Amino acid sequence: MELRLYTSGDCPAMAALFQETIRTVNAADYAPEQLDAWVGGEVDLPAWDRSFRAHLTLVAEEAGEIIGFADMDASGYLDRLYVHPSHLRQGVATALCDALEAAVDAPRFVAHASLTARPFFEHRGYRLIRAQQVQRRGVMLTNFVMEKRRESGKHH
Repeated sequence: MELRLYTSGDCPAMAALFQETIRTVNAADYAPEQLDAWVGGEVDLPAWDRSFRAHLTLVAEEAGEIIGFADMDASGYLDRLYVHPSHLRQGVATALCDALEAAVDAPRFVAHASLTARPFFEHRGYRLIRAQQVQRRGVMLTNFVMEKRRESGKHH
C-alpha cells in the first residue's frame, strides 16, 4: 500500500468507494433508509473535487487501485475517511490518519464519527465530545463529535 496526494482524476473512483463502503460496512449500524439518505444517489463530483483540493487529501493505493482515502482541513477537521470493504482492518485508515495528523499543523483534530467508526477513533485517542443527530435528505443519522489533542512536543 502506498499513500499519495489526491488528484482530480481520482474523484470518480473515490465516490464509488464511498458509496460501496457505506452500503456494506455501515449497514451493520444504520437502517436501509439511513444508508439511502447518507449515500443519496449520485455524488456531486465537482463539489467533492473542490473540497478535496481545498483540504489535504490523501489516497491509499494498492496495485493501482484506490483502497481508501481521507481528507483534513487546515483546522484539523477530518472531513472524510473511507476504506474499501475488502481492505478493512489492514491498517489503511490508520496510515491515512497518521499521515494527516502528522502533516496538518493544528493543536487538535476533530472528526464526526459514524457509529461504525467511533471505536476506531476511540482507539486512536479521540474522546467523545457529544452525540449528535444529523439530517440527510429528511432522515436523521446519529454520529459523534470526537476530538484528539495533539501530543505535546509534536506541534510544529
